[in-house]
Amino acid sequence: MYAVIGAGSNQKRVTEGQRVEVDVLDAAEGDEVSLPVKMLVDGDTVLATSDQLDGVTVTGTVVGRARGPKINGFTYKRRTNQRRRFGHRQTYTVVEITKIATGASRPT
Repeated sequence: MYAVIGAGSNQKRVTEGQRVEVDVLDAAEGDEVSLPVKMLVDGDTVLATSDQLDGVTVTGTVVGRARGPKINGFTYKRRTNQRRRFGHRQTYTVVEITKIATGASRPT
């Protein structure tokens, strides 16, 4: 069984026990977070509509923070001696998926 969650502006495919990097969450290390579910696949059953996903929850524990790769940027305007170099490193929250629950009233 796996689920597709919404993580900021991205969507990620997750299974139980997996560690995933999501956009920064306002949660401390060790806190439990609930992530929004976009789709759930359980064998041959696919739940994707909002009615089917009412009872589905994906919970995880915040493990810590991580930093992505450094991205170097450069901007300039020609013939004016105007140029600028900049760098950026994205910060992520590392979440370990603890449970994917389908809920009691699971539609067939």
